[in-house]
Amino acid sequence: MELSHTNSKGKAKMVDVSPKPNQVRQAMATGFIRLKPETLSLIRENAMKKGDVLTVAEVAGIQAAKRTFELIPLCHNLLLTKVDVETAIRETGVEVTAMVKCVGQTGVEMEALTAVSVALLTIYDMCKAVDKSMEIGQVKLVEKTKKDI
Repeated sequence: MELSHTNSKGKAKMVDVSPKPNQVRQAMATGFIRLKPETLSLIRENAMKKGDVLTVAEVAGIQAAKRTFELIPLCHNLLLTKVDVETAIRETGVEVTAMVKCVGQTGVEMEALTAVSVALLTIYDMCKAVDKSMEIGQVKLVEKTKKDI
């Protein structure tokens, strides 16, 4: 089996996507952070000392998607056309969903996964003073599509 991100000597390489056509590409990812009920109440009431946890997390996720190529060594620098990060309070924590879209020659799944991960880490950072039992998990790609232009 040949891996696309290694050369003939087994060294890491960036894939050449120049032969591929531009397509509309979209990816969606989700993740979850488990929180104590008291922490969820503080988030719901916007009473966390660091501010509006959910809004800050959503903005952090958008920013992270745009900078994925700087964080993941073999990712291409993509011109993203849309990044949407949404948070939702659930019974035992907060669910984060990210949708990323571009017109390009390679997919945006890493950008969606990075958006979710950084949004979750932002929630963790903003709540760490009051909740030492937080747990981040279930980060996964749920959809990846490409359409010809």
